[in-house]
Amino acid sequence: MPPKRTRRPSPSSAGLSAGERLKRIKLTNNAAYSAWGWVETEVTQASDIRDEHLLATCGFSRRSSHPICPNKHLPDFSNTSAKQSPVHSHSTRPQKVESEVVDDVIVISDDEGSSCTPKLCKSNPYCLNYLGQDNWENAEDAYEGWMKVHSLGENPTVKSRDGNMPIGLKNLGATCYANAYLQVWFQDLPFRKGVYECHASCNAQRSFEESPIFQLQVTFAAMQTCALSSFNPVKLVESLKLRATEQQDAQEFSKLFMAHLDNEFKQQENSGLRSLVSDQFQGKQVYNTVCQNCLRHSERDSDFLEIEVNLENNATLEERLAALLEPETLSDDNKYLCQQCDSLQDAKRYTELRKLPPVLHFSLLRFVYDLTTMERKKSKQVILFPTLIDMDRFLGSEEIRKQRKKKPMKESQNLYELRGILLHKGTSAYHGHYEAQVFDVVHQGWYQFNDEVVTHIDSLVPDLDISKKGGKAAKDVKKKSQNGSSKGRPAKNRRRVDSDSDIEVVEDSSRSQQPSPPTEGPKYISSKDAYMLVYARVRDGNVPGTSGQADASSQPVVPTPPTKALEVVNNLNAEHVQNCDEFAKREAEEKERYNRKRDMVMDVYRSWNVTSRNEDQVIMSRQALETWLCRHIVKPKTPKATPAPAIDLTDTKEPRRDDAPVVPRLAITDIICEHRFLDPQKAGDMKVLRKASYTRIADEDGGPLGTEFSTTDVCRTCVEHIFKEKLYQVEHPRVVARFDEVAAVEEDGDGYFVSRPWLKDWRLAKPKMHLEGAPDPPPDAADFLNDVICEHGGLSTNTVTRRRISAQAYMILQELFSNWKPPSTSSELCAVCEAMLHLSKEDRREFRKLAEDEKARLKHMHENALNGNVSLLEDTPCAIVPTSFVRAWRQWTLRPGDIARPEVIDNAQFVCEHGLLAFDPNLGGDLDGSMSIIKRSDWDTLEELYSAKPLIAIERIDDKYTHELSVCSDCRLKRRTEFDMTEITVRVLRPTDPTPTPETYNETRFVPDKSSHPPVQATLLTYSKRVNMEGSRKSKRIRQGREYGKKHKITITKSMSVKDLKVMFGDELGIPVISQRLFYRGRELEDSAATMVSLGILSNDLLDLKEESEDVTIITDTEDNVPSNSKKTKRAEGQAFGGTLLGGSSFATAPPSSSPSTPAVIACPACTYENCATEVACVMCDTPLLNTY
Repeated sequence: MPPKRTRRPSPSSAGLSAGERLKRIKLTNNAAYSAWGWVETEVTQASDIRDEHLLATCGFSRRSSHPICPNKHLPDFSNTSAKQSPVHSHSTRPQKVESEVVDDVIVISDDEGSSCTPKLCKSNPYCLNYLGQDNWENAEDAYEGWMKVHSLGENPTVKSRDGNMPIGLKNLGATCYANAYLQVWFQDLPFRKGVYECHASCNAQRSFEESPIFQLQVTFAAMQTCALSSFNPVKLVESLKLRATEQQDAQEFSKLFMAHLDNEFKQQENSGLRSLVSDQFQGKQVYNTVCQNCLRHSERDSDFLEIEVNLENNATLEERLAALLEPETLSDDNKYLCQQCDSLQDAKRYTELRKLPPVLHFSLLRFVYDLTTMERKKSKQVILFPTLIDMDRFLGSEEIRKQRKKKPMKESQNLYELRGILLHKGTSAYHGHYEAQVFDVVHQGWYQFNDEVVTHIDSLVPDLDISKKGGKAAKDVKKKSQNGSSKGRPAKNRRRVDSDSDIEVVEDSSRSQQPSPPTEGPKYISSKDAYMLVYARVRDGNVPGTSGQADASSQPVVPTPPTKALEVVNNLNAEHVQNCDEFAKREAEEKERYNRKRDMVMDVYRSWNVTSRNEDQVIMSRQALETWLCRHIVKPKTPKATPAPAIDLTDTKEPRRDDAPVVPRLAITDIICEHRFLDPQKAGDMKVLRKASYTRIADEDGGPLGTEFSTTDVCRTCVEHIFKEKLYQVEHPRVVARFDEVAAVEEDGDGYFVSRPWLKDWRLAKPKMHLEGAPDPPPDAADFLNDVICEHGGLSTNTVTRRRISAQAYMILQELFSNWKPPSTSSELCAVCEAMLHLSKEDRREFRKLAEDEKARLKHMHENALNGNVSLLEDTPCAIVPTSFVRAWRQWTLRPGDIARPEVIDNAQFVCEHGLLAFDPNLGGDLDGSMSIIKRSDWDTLEELYSAKPLIAIERIDDKYTHELSVCSDCRLKRRTEFDMTEITVRVLRPTDPTPTPETYNETRFVPDKSSHPPVQATLLTYSKRVNMEGSRKSKRIRQGREYGKKHKITITKSMSVKDLKVMFGDELGIPVISQRLFYRGRELEDSAATMVSLGILSNDLLDLKEESEDVTIITDTEDNVPSNSKKTKRAEGQAFGGTLLGGSSFATAPPSSSPSTPAVIACPACTYENCATEVACVMCDTPLLNTY
């Protein structure tokens, strides 16, 4: 058989295409083409390396291809760069060939025309461009970077008030609800004036400066005259004893705080101030019931601070007011007990508005109580409200209201203009963010108040382009900062107008498309987040053209803050002005330091380039130069694993601030080898600069930078070491090529054996076995000797690991490895190995026969011992054996010739020192994976075949094991607790399964109470449904983990905590930690820091994991996806305002300020149901009521 032909790679195409320019520098044997091009061409031994070769390794040689690049940052570089070219070491240049290039001619040229680019010059030691000089060229950008590094601290001028912009209020954690109302109340000038006029009462139990009314004066005074853009109302919050980290209901805060202020106003001497709340905010309404039989009227009047309006999607405010005043018929089971008829009669019940206050509040019942889930939730229904509303049409009896609807709006005596909108951002009634959009009555403009952030709204109601039917508003309606808008479907006879504010404006499009005065019809705003609307009565019958556009001649009178409050604000302003002045002074000093530093740095890098290789020059690292250029204007990133600087910079020429940043010293150790010379392997990081510039850099850095290195300081030792490796990379492929040409040997020809793995590796261009600086290991090295020679010193019988080579190939390898003596192809195989190989085949047959015999005799143990199937062992005598023996025995039966047969069956580990059982077979955790149950007959067979003892006999009768040996309880507990790492079983329960308790705990199985979750009627799933039903598709991670009712094995350690365990379950089972509830024997594990040992969890124990489903009912917009028969535990409502200064009384439950009589009803703070005044808890939701009258 002829030898296999060695496959050689196809030669790559060489040469140039017609007309392509060939660089003379790339011609063969030109050492300037590469820094190491002289290897093997000029030098074949390390002793022949000259100084010129040392310079070439780092690009310092005159023959180097690296040009001396000109400085691109000289002021006149842009004018001279076109005329200048990089300076080369070649003194002469041939004339440029002007003749036309012929197709079959290759032009050889020295006109390199080298260009200076960041990519080409990255490793050029004579190019000092692109090191970061651009950071200094632009003075403004450089100064900005300087200030980031040399930070002066927080700039107080940033917090200064911007002209006439209102100021914001700092959120102390969760006080946005209070900030929103304070902004609304501040813009009410009569109310602000009343707050300013309050004085300390004679019976005050504490100082007036500590009272909430004084802190409110300070807050209002700051909002009016403060020089800052925001004010911190921490003193007001502390005086009210509010919990700043707990978010409360904004409407409840409004009622309670207004009740508190009303109480303060009543104690004032000024009679007008005593009735300020009632005069400014309080209206009167009447509840009337008319008997349809005797026409008797039962009338009850009541005062209100706000009109509560139920929501209906896309309804207008007028429509909801009309619905509120709509008569209600009492009939059938809801008849009225008439006192005059003395019997139940049909009746008509209605509400009338009798008196309206100057400032009218509409409370939109955005937060409702869901009787299905027994929790509050937020309604996302859209409400449309006008910028102007004629309340004459809703005032008085039904007949009067009908007559007033015929009158034009301009004749109304109760025309109200929109002044404020309070918004709740979020999907849940239990959390979210409160904001306010308020009209500034002084500066006649709308503003968005988001705590400290105040945004001006150019126009709440944009002008419409009426020339386009159905068109959108003009694009000039914008806010100074962008905000999202609350989308809503407008009514059919209105069209939406786009606005950049958080609400939408909708114009009444039913009127003519011709231009008309804006007073002919109101413009509507749509919102799904508004929960409170504030309107103010238009005085003197003047109807404004557009909300926010008032007559300049009728400017309101701004009240003056009291002296004490103004003094507090003035001190705050004076401190702010002082801080601004001090900062400006420090900034001017820092500006001067920056200018001096910039002039020095720019002067250095504009003059540091060398012009010839003969100039006095110093070597520095590229990293050191980049650090020097950027350390003053670029903030350092997280440092990498680089040598630490020797010392910190101490600038003795310029005074340093106490808080000035520490600038690291420069270091050039990254280009220095272990021999303390220039490392040729770091040649790409070396840069050559003038010695004078180096001296200036060292002086600016605070002293010498260490040893000065010139171009002649290249390490000869490192060059010789690298030379040997480069020479090997050149010569080794040539030797391999010679070897491959003669390696083949004829089938019957003589030759030698060589290790096949060694030869495969050695033939690579860069062998894996080759170590840098060391010769290649010979073919008979320890790692390859057994491939050819056996352990007895003869030729190995394994023909796969060796290969034949010819005598000529052997001679080539002998030149490299003179001590290698391979066996020839005529050598005989090792006789000992051949005999052992023959005996091995016979033994394998015997072992296989023995294994098959035992497998037949122990068939039940072979098939069932490891799968845990004990159903076939009912009422059958059994025995316990170690699982480790069964596994070893089964592996031996599979490969009897390769795996040793087990010899001993030792059950001593299951028997304690007292001769009793150390486990209880009737407890699932005791029958762990270390033991297996087999038939008693199989045990008898094992006693014949193996050394088996002692016998542990058990029998399963009626799901219970009987055993001859008793259980030692002490040793059993000791065995279960003494573990470092063990497995436990986790049983995953459904969210609808009953919660485990110690009374209902069952270790063997868990049977859910089917009555607790009856089947739910099938519902058609759509994309709008948020409840994930059983049939909907889930993610793969959730599907593969949440197999309810299944048991999972988890490996734990005794020091693992409950928190660690839950995190592990989250990774293994895909159940979020927040949704996990862990139970051990019916007891919930609530302490996350408790360890397995402290909880008494035993080896192979059982835990129950119950997943709590996410509460999706709170964030849904409708009730369609909530099953009617679902039952939920009522969410804890928290402390609300209990324990605060406002928790003692509520304006909703306390008597009105104008009447000492007790209220007839109490509105529930949770579900808003109106209860009888004598109730102590809501009859609808059992929420405690505040009865303080």
